[in-house]
Amino acid sequence: MAIGVIGSGSWATAIVKILHENNPRVSWYIRQEAAREEVRLRHRNPTYLSDVRFNMGHLHLANSIDELVASSEIVFVVVPSAYLATWFEPLTADLSSRLVVTAIKGIVPGEHLTASEFLKQHYGLSYGRMGVVTGPCHAEEVALQRLSYLTVACKATADAERIAQLLRSDYVHVTPSQDIYGTEYSAIIKNIYAVASGIGHGLGYGDNFQAVLTCNAQDELERFLEGTYPSPRNANASPYLGDLLVTCYSQFSRNRTFGLMIGKGYSVLSAQMEMNMVAEGYYASDGIEHISRQHGVELPIAQTIHRILYEGANARREFEQLSTLLV
Repeated sequence: MAIGVIGSGSWATAIVKILHENNPRVSWYIRQEAAREEVRLRHRNPTYLSDVRFNMGHLHLANSIDELVASSEIVFVVVPSAYLATWFEPLTADLSSRLVVTAIKGIVPGEHLTASEFLKQHYGLSYGRMGVVTGPCHAEEVALQRLSYLTVACKATADAERIAQLLRSDYVHVTPSQDIYGTEYSAIIKNIYAVASGIGHGLGYGDNFQAVLTCNAQDELERFLEGTYPSPRNANASPYLGDLLVTCYSQFSRNRTFGLMIGKGYSVLSAQMEMNMVAEGYYASDGIEHISRQHGVELPIAQTIHRILYEGANARREFEQLSTLLV
């Protein structure tokens, strides 16, 4: 089975690592030619997870997105949401006949669309030909082969199991699901709460506050899902609560790091520049604000973060007010 991966960041690199260890034919499209050549010559990504070494006998580097799509039955899309349109702009090959799996935990800026919604709207994909990979899983721990858990959601259980089988290994457990909407939006909205966790830490709030903040964040997450797309789901399962917890507490969470910098007094721009990595929670904040208002869903924590990031509100004053609302 021909498998392709689009993307060059840490999560894309981790996905390629998992896939090419399990499968003899994986193609990888990296947009930057210099990075492609580094992988080709030195068998590693020079920028992300550079300690991971690739078996080039199992890995083919595509020179264009068209080459990758044309040669792949299953295409994994693993790029930051802010750059999804840019990555796909040169595409002329037919994407709609492929099984497309997104592993993007963000909202496309300006359009307020998830990755699957963007691909459906702009490239004619149906949900019957799409899947979503989510879960409490940091790329850095995949690189270290620490035990990790993923969820694959597809409309058809058979497709979810087919994709899950490609990812399963001694250190990666994968569960199939049919909740495309719930798992994808959970993976997005939890980044906002990780930013909140970081801001709280940067402002000097302790573990007691963080625990209550996270409990309230889980309530908001459930309220958002039920208010926008009600469906039978266990919101305490790993792709919902588990992903929220690891993103709020982990040292590897770039969204928590971004929030920490805001809490310590950095401007949004200066924090973004110093990180030199995409914190999806920034874009998610604006998208979720828009969607929650459309559906009349109240999200006090998410709305607080939006005011801080997009309206220039003072973080300390906002958190003082927020602290009176938490239970």
